[in-house]
Amino acid sequence: MKTFGEIIRGHREQFNWTLSELSMRTGIDTAILSKIERSERTATRKNVVTLSIALSIPLDTTLAHWLSDKIVKEVQYENVGLEALILAEDAVKYRIAQKQEQIEGLSERMKDKLSECDELLMKWKANRPLDMGQIRKMEEYFRVNYTYESNRIEGNTLTMQETHLVVNQGITIGGKSVREHLEAVNHSEAIDYLYDLVGQKNDLNERVLKELHYLVLKGIDRENAGKYRSVPVRIGGASFVPAQPYLVPKLMEDVFVFFEKNKDIMHPVILAAEMHERVVTVHPFIDGNGRTSRLVMNLILLSFGYTIANLKGDNASRLRYYSALEKSQTTDDKSVFMELIIDTTIESLKEHLELCG
Repeated sequence: MKTFGEIIRGHREQFNWTLSELSMRTGIDTAILSKIERSERTATRKNVVTLSIALSIPLDTTLAHWLSDKIVKEVQYENVGLEALILAEDAVKYRIAQKQEQIEGLSERMKDKLSECDELLMKWKANRPLDMGQIRKMEEYFRVNYTYESNRIEGNTLTMQETHLVVNQGITIGGKSVREHLEAVNHSEAIDYLYDLVGQKNDLNERVLKELHYLVLKGIDRENAGKYRSVPVRIGGASFVPAQPYLVPKLMEDVFVFFEKNKDIMHPVILAAEMHERVVTVHPFIDGNGRTSRLVMNLILLSFGYTIANLKGDNASRLRYYSALEKSQTTDDKSVFMELIIDTTIESLKEHLELCG
């Protein structure tokens, strides 16, 4: 069986490229490429993706050989190495079967779109790490854009430029309410918190959910910020009626049980969409449920290496979003909502790739 290095060398030689030519096409140092080909150095995942693209090798092929090399290096000198491999094989087969079962329930179009997500994610990961200046500019752009659109969905009237001025320069916009200013500042701080959570590898749980909600309503509704509701609520313009308040704690417990059970099984984009839909359907807070649910969705996406999925707030997009949500809440058909989140994730990845060149 060929090693990862032998696969790379073989394809390079088919192109009649020298190591220097491959280095020019991938940005990987010639000395590093030489060691990778001789199996004297383990390639990074970013190297694997970059080399796959440059040499036109199916990514599944390179990843399989790369992972195989890593596993062999890890266990080859262990007395129980073979036993460990057998146990690992059983565990992997079980996980794959579970994931396959999850995917089988999706339409062919959704499966194709998830495959596109996977491919775009690999390309995005291959572009990292970016230089700090580029990272700061992109984070500022998407923080403002996401804050503007998420608040716009809920009726905030600040324009994109006004949102930028409020968030980044602390400027007060004449004719706009204090609440609208606070919504912009709060949401921007909540996005910063998402990045902190991902950087510290903190998982989603009830405490994190309530902290996100606290940030969303900070200074707007001090009494209810970060607390489950104790009164019934209705959603304006929707036929769906959220559960009574005494049911909220148990329903939210069920939501997090679902998350723990599926976080290592479901495709990350589907998991993010599911958690968004489940949290907003319980409607655990008096206000701020939409913004908080979208933050939960993006926390999951970011934790798996995806970019922020920014649902748009213009009239047509908002109507599509609300209609998809209501269909999932009233008919148990989540396919339309799932597809919306998949489309939004694809759009976000494409935009990020375009901006980083």
